[in-house]
Amino acid sequence: MADGDWRNQTAVTEFILLGFGVLPELKILLFLMFLVIYMATVVGKILTVVLVLTHQQLHTPMYFFLGNLSCLETCYTSSILPRMLASFLTGDKTISFSGCFTQFFIFSSLACTEYYLLAAISYYRYLAICKPLHYSTLMNTRFCLQLAAGSWLNGCLATVVFVLFLSQLTFCGPNEIDHFYCDALPFMELSCSDTHWLVLFNFILSCVFTMPPLLLTLISYVCIIASILSIPSTIGRQKTFSTCSSHLVVVTIYYGTLMIVYVLPKSNTLILNKVLSLSYTVMTPLVNPLIYSLRNREVKDALSKSISKYVTFTKTC
Repeated sequence: MADGDWRNQTAVTEFILLGFGVLPELKILLFLMFLVIYMATVVGKILTVVLVLTHQQLHTPMYFFLGNLSCLETCYTSSILPRMLASFLTGDKTISFSGCFTQFFIFSSLACTEYYLLAAISYYRYLAICKPLHYSTLMNTRFCLQLAAGSWLNGCLATVVFVLFLSQLTFCGPNEIDHFYCDALPFMELSCSDTHWLVLFNFILSCVFTMPPLLLTLISYVCIIASILSIPSTIGRQKTFSTCSSHLVVVTIYYGTLMIVYVLPKSNTLILNKVLSLSYTVMTPLVNPLIYSLRNREVKDALSKSISKYVTFTKTC
């Protein structure tokens, strides 16, 4: 929707993101801290994607999904952190009406897409551990592409439907959002319209689009754990569990913080919600390359080969 259309519907033309309400002397420190986090996140994601694309041994379903996950997390981190960094540096906390909607749409659609990508990785783990004889047949290139495309499509579809209804609200003041990005709940609290139906619709829509991947993830790991426990060898159990423990940790942290923030929002203070939001918007994308990729032998070998080639090329030049 164009800026002119937004103004015809509301008296508010911009919002103020209060963020953490930090003291002026802490702004530079926080700016430097989040700048380092953002740069480390982007470098880690780009490195993961480059390694997956350039090394044949990483052309597997697992690293295909991790490549998608890296691209996704780069985009949704970039939808929040640059705006936060600019706010720390300049002190300008305003964001335009259409800019706020755009930020919400980008972040929400990518976050929803991540649900499905995590579920796809869980299903991959399930086939590899519980159905090894059928794995190569079922997890083929076409099926991987379908899972990835379906994940991105469902994420966008879920958010588009909600944003269309959200855009019908009117805003006549105040315009201060007590958060560091444009999120649905604090955004709706500022509306002059009746939002009870929209809150209910948001809950129903969230259940419809997020419960299937969550159930698939839970069922996959119940089957995986049961299969691991049936392995007679202790070393075999430890080796098999180590291959999926990293993904289980990420899924637990990601879904756990989201449920605390969105399912039980009234039971927490605003500052706690902001801290928990940082967990899945900033910290999870930062540590995912370390948890998923850089600790794996295949990735370490690919990284070592790339470094050797770079050193050789530099010496040659």
